Amino acid sequence: MTNPATNASPSSSPYTLHGLPSTGLIMGTWGFFIGFAAVSLYGPAAKYFQEQMQLSGVALGMLLAAPQLTGSLFRIPFGAWVDRVGGRAPMLTLLGLSLLGMWGLVFILYAVPEITARHYPLVVFFGFLSGFGVASFSVGIPQVSYWYPQRRQGTALGTYGGLGNLAPGLFTLALPFAIAGWGLAGSYLAWFLFLLIGTLVYAIWARDAYYFQLRKQGASPEASRKIAAAHGQELFPRETVWQAIIAAAEEPRTWGLVALYFTSFGGFLALTVWFPIYWANLHQMSILTAGLLGGVGFSLLAAVIRIYGGVLSERFGGERTALLAFSVVLVGALLLTFIVDFRINLLGEILIGLGMGVGNAAVFKMVPKYVPEAVGGASGLVGGLGAFGGFLIPPELGATVDALGKAGYAGGFFAYVVLAIMAIGVCWYFIRLDAKARG
Repeated sequence: MTNPATNASPSSSPYTLHGLPSTGLIMGTWGFFIGFAAVSLYGPAAKYFQEQMQLSGVALGMLLAAPQLTGSLFRIPFGAWVDRVGGRAPMLTLLGLSLLGMWGLVFILYAVPEITARHYPLVVFFGFLSGFGVASFSVGIPQVSYWYPQRRQGTALGTYGGLGNLAPGLFTLALPFAIAGWGLAGSYLAWFLFLLIGTLVYAIWARDAYYFQLRKQGASPEASRKIAAAHGQELFPRETVWQAIIAAAEEPRTWGLVALYFTSFGGFLALTVWFPIYWANLHQMSILTAGLLGGVGFSLLAAVIRIYGGVLSERFGGERTALLAFSVVLVGALLLTFIVDFRINLLGEILIGLGMGVGNAAVFKMVPKYVPEAVGGASGLVGGLGAFGGFLIPPELGATVDALGKAGYAGGFFAYVVLAIMAIGVCWYFIRLDAKARG
């Protein structure tokens, strides 16, 4: 859709604006969905890689977490880059790099008849490269935020995060079936083709918010703000990439949000790849059943509930919603840590999924509220450093298995007990800040 807009100066030429907030939300969510699927790159096939390469718990955890390293660290610069050029160019860059990683993985699987321990560094490297798509989250957050007014941030970002977060669960669920039908190489080839087509769809239809369109058409920052504001845009970026990051880093409340997101989203990433191997090795489930339990019982549940988490955050406030969410995570973690029973552990998985899904939405409801002058920079820091938990936690879970044997699959969840207690304390800090602001 096209909307004519004129500059404040009568002598200037009119500018043409494309797209609507709904377009920005749909395409931002689509880019996030196709890139974020890389979270599950190795999780559903973990048992295959573990057996073929004879991996220790730590080595397996590192392989599972490989996409999370680039997917977390590169959220920071790419999220801030949005504040300079809009979301389209950063998103396409990330998806292009992820395509290279997927192609490399497909190539080695077709070229090498049997994957062994000597191929481990190469497989991990392609995981790192594919993980650039995971960083799409911090690009899509400001891309969507700049399209919507403050009063609709919770619903818009909850929808974005919820639908985009469906990708790991769907791929965790589908990949074991694909492997059974097409083999490992054929399954990853199909994934590569999906990512390629999805990237082309995004390139054709994605649009940046009005301010960035105007800047690209040569309008001054002042005129761009004025025209975009007249068309409903409320949030505007700083003029330099690192200024946005520095401004966000200088705000102490940013680091409280990082701590919360490390637990909710970093924890979500880690468990998305860990639950399939947990169910397979501790409870002796088949790979297909383990993928079903991890994909539906955790990843998809957390993704869907994130949508409602955005609605709850708008109604009750992000601070109180987060407190409830992390309390639920604590209960689930306790059940998984101290009891080894299928039904109890399934309940624990469901509770953690519910808590993390709602918590993810609640945290990003608070980002524009507490760091409104640098949404992109804050999104990069919170999304990047918070998601770093997805890289750090799986090796810790694997190390616990190496130390305790089979019992380590349960004992490793004590880390989530500690993280949940820490997050609850941070939530009380934000509740006090909110109460003080309200007077």
